[in-house]
Amino acid sequence: MLREFRRPQKLMGNAFEITVVSDDEKSAHRHIDAAILEIQRIEKLLTTYNDSSQTNLINQNAGIQPVKVDWEIFDLIERSIRISGITDGYFDISYGGIDKSFWNFDRNMNQLPNPELVKEHLKLVNYQNILLNRENQTVFLKEKGMRIGFGGIGKGYAAEMAKRLLIERGVASGIVNASGDLTTWGNQSDGKPWTVGIADPDNAKQPFSYMNITNMAVATSGNYEKFVVINDKKYSHTINPKTGMPVSGVKSVSIFCPNAEIADAMATPVSIMGIDAALDLVNQINHLECIIIDDEDHIYSSKNINLK
Repeated sequence: MLREFRRPQKLMGNAFEITVVSDDEKSAHRHIDAAILEIQRIEKLLTTYNDSSQTNLINQNAGIQPVKVDWEIFDLIERSIRISGITDGYFDISYGGIDKSFWNFDRNMNQLPNPELVKEHLKLVNYQNILLNRENQTVFLKEKGMRIGFGGIGKGYAAEMAKRLLIERGVASGIVNASGDLTTWGNQSDGKPWTVGIADPDNAKQPFSYMNITNMAVATSGNYEKFVVINDKKYSHTINPKTGMPVSGVKSVSIFCPNAEIADAMATPVSIMGIDAALDLVNQINHLECIIIDDEDHIYSSKNINLK
């Protein structure tokens, strides 16, 4: 009899949960073990918390020399740059120079960082200064002090890779949930499609709507999870790479598309670029949909979304 086997696990600094549908408990857990190892492997490649990671080697050599990397990282950076182009730079993995140094979003933060300092650092944020050389398999950050980070795409990439591995191992259905960025395939053990709840920004535990999905990924970016309030204004943990300042005005964004990496990467720009521009962009891209909730609780959705 088919059953769902789930396991929560802290990975990449986030709460992941892996679900596989199987009629055999032992093999289900072996599949989950393999998926966890795959995510840990990706974390080692992408992390900036380990001096010897390839990401850190790229950053340490900014403005100095190109760094030879694995094809996996090279291709991920290449895809990231492509998404930067499509989103007019609202998605930018070179934002690394402004995030941690100015914004820690803990409750002790009681004033905005000095705008002049932020402006100075912003000069280092420019995806066009990430130079790839396919022949030599190298990555070079043109300016000294530049940094890249995969915070906006890494979880989705890891979820997608874990899903691919599970499918290769013969798992016909399951979910990899990377702390709200999730990817699904197949159906539940009872044959029905997977159902995801779209979180209500004012009550994260209580979804305002449900959607049936299969072979689909969902990524949600919301200011209800991490934010600070300064002078009665709420600032989300999502930073606009063009201003170096946090986003306000949008409470949450949910992105739907077949690929978790793209869903994860698009959640940030859609929450930053302004609602009209975001809907316009999403409506032009095949197989990409979104739901946006603004600070006044107005709900906007792209043209092919039917909310129940």
